[in-house]
Amino acid sequence: TPRFASPTVERLALTNGLPVLFVARTGVPIVQIDLIVRGGSADDPAGKTGLAAFASQMMDDGAAGRSALVLADAIDFLGITLRPTSGLHQSGVNLFTPVSKLAPALDLLADVALRPDFPEAEVERLRAQTAVGLEQRRDQPNAIASVLVNRTLFGAEHPYGRTATPASVGALARADLAAFHRAQFQPGNAALVVVGDVSAATLLPMLEARFGQAAWAGGRAAPAAARVAEARQVSGRTVYLVDKPGAAQSAIRIGRIGAARSTADYYALQVLNAILGGSFTSRLNQNLRETHGYAYGAGSSFAFRPTAGPFLATSNVQTDATAPALTEFVNELTNIRTVRADELDKGKNFVALSFPGAFETVGGTASMIEDLWAYGLPLDTYAGYTDRILAVSGADLARVARQYIDPANAAYIVVGDRSKVEASVRALGLGPVRVLTIDDVFGPAGR
Repeated sequence: TPRFASPTVERLALTNGLPVLFVARTGVPIVQIDLIVRGGSADDPAGKTGLAAFASQMMDDGAAGRSALVLADAIDFLGITLRPTSGLHQSGVNLFTPVSKLAPALDLLADVALRPDFPEAEVERLRAQTAVGLEQRRDQPNAIASVLVNRTLFGAEHPYGRTATPASVGALARADLAAFHRAQFQPGNAALVVVGDVSAATLLPMLEARFGQAAWAGGRAAPAAARVAEARQVSGRTVYLVDKPGAAQSAIRIGRIGAARSTADYYALQVLNAILGGSFTSRLNQNLRETHGYAYGAGSSFAFRPTAGPFLATSNVQTDATAPALTEFVNELTNIRTVRADELDKGKNFVALSFPGAFETVGGTASMIEDLWAYGLPLDTYAGYTDRILAVSGADLARVARQYIDPANAAYIVVGDRSKVEASVRALGLGPVRVLTIDDVFGPAGR
């Protein structure tokens, strides 16, 4: 396997202590500049679920006295992309621009990131739009399954298990959005990631003028980050059947608590998952799609977060194949404890050879660098990535498979037509079957 020459990340800083993680990428006159902060939906206060996502969506709906339409026109005129982002542990604003438009594009980035107005009229518009979107989840089997599996694994009050509702979003006021932004968007809680065809000598004065001490004075102390508690591992096997009358397919999600990004097993788990369900030729996809024709696809994934996220095995299968598909899932999740030598080599090569693809674009490279900052990893982590993947042994896979994948202790979520699948699912004898309604998952409509 060819060695991957990872990009060199240069760590710079502005006068207010704001770190700048810089990667020079010459050849095409474009630049990606992302401002990221350590603050996301995991930081939502009690009773205000959805605050971080709502605040993020509002940031380009009016800033520094410009209305949403004026901002949109300015962005279109420059031919740039300017997009607020929000996740569990991070928020920010991403900018993609031609080098020739860098200065005015940075002006817009600074206004949106540092000076959002949160205009009341736009707050009300987005609130109504968001409430409609949340209600629409009731008719989407994938959304139903996602909400239920997270709540089942982590609990309704855990940051990884709670979900926004029309009521929680309806209770958010403009003052809540502004307060969240003030608390999280501080130089001591943020970083700038820059990838593109520009020199550090040219870049730093431009960043200093817009994000340095004179423009963004907030002190160096970061706000307290949310401490996400470790969830208790699933014990036993329970099937949660959500009745979706008339559904042509059943959404299947099988979940356990997985691993944090900091785990020493990270590389072994990457290879194991590639073999189990992380590639087109994985065992799950070949079984459910190619061999049996139950589904268009099946897969598995580990969500690596600061605190252990979920491990999920997933597929949407034909209604009449629901019970047989569950049987095949159990078989594959059991049999993954034994991996052939040819599968080991194939899995390692798949992960190692596909890894450089994440760095093909300036945006992809910036995203990878952001992960290093978010997880507190060394900036040269990627230099040894493929070597660590290729060093994974069969014994490593057997060990992590036993530790992290156990179909006898997992939550089984099935969203489908109860009248057509319940009897066959119960006949499998997987464990207790709890029948739920959509109201059980989301609460009464409109609330």
